[in-house]
Amino acid sequence: MVETGRKFGVPDESGMIHTEEGYMVHESSYVDQPCEIGAGTRIWHFCHIMRGCKIGRDCRIGQNVVISPGVVIGNNVKIQNNVSVYTGVTLEDNVFCGPSMVFTNIRTPRSAYPRNRPEDFVSTLVKEGASLGANCTIVCGVTIGRHA
Repeated sequence: MVETGRKFGVPDESGMIHTEEGYMVHESSYVDQPCEIGAGTRIWHFCHIMRGCKIGRDCRIGQNVVISPGVVIGNNVKIQNNVSVYTGVTLEDNVFCGPSMVFTNIRTPRSAYPRNRPEDFVSTLVKEGASLGANCTIVCGVTIGRHA
């Protein structure tokens, strides 16, 4: 387990480390600092929580989830396995993200030229209580309504 800026404690029998802030993180995950993670949140195997993101209270972050810088996640959000939440995405309270679903953050992604610039990144908002099913793709620049 690596966390830039401070040491974690000893994992329990399930491999979870209980932090001073009241969240739990599996010993195989990386949590970069600074970031905010609320009490009661559980971060499971092989996750990467990048610096500058905000995760609310009582969230469940499944195996192999990446949360990019600047992402904002509300309270009681469940993100299933194999989801990447890219910069520009905001998930309000009680959102459900099914396994292997996909967020995009650039409308016209490029590997070479023309290179994407900061203005090419587009924000996405998922409002309170929305459920995003397994394997769905959410194209950037949209707002998913409450309880959708």
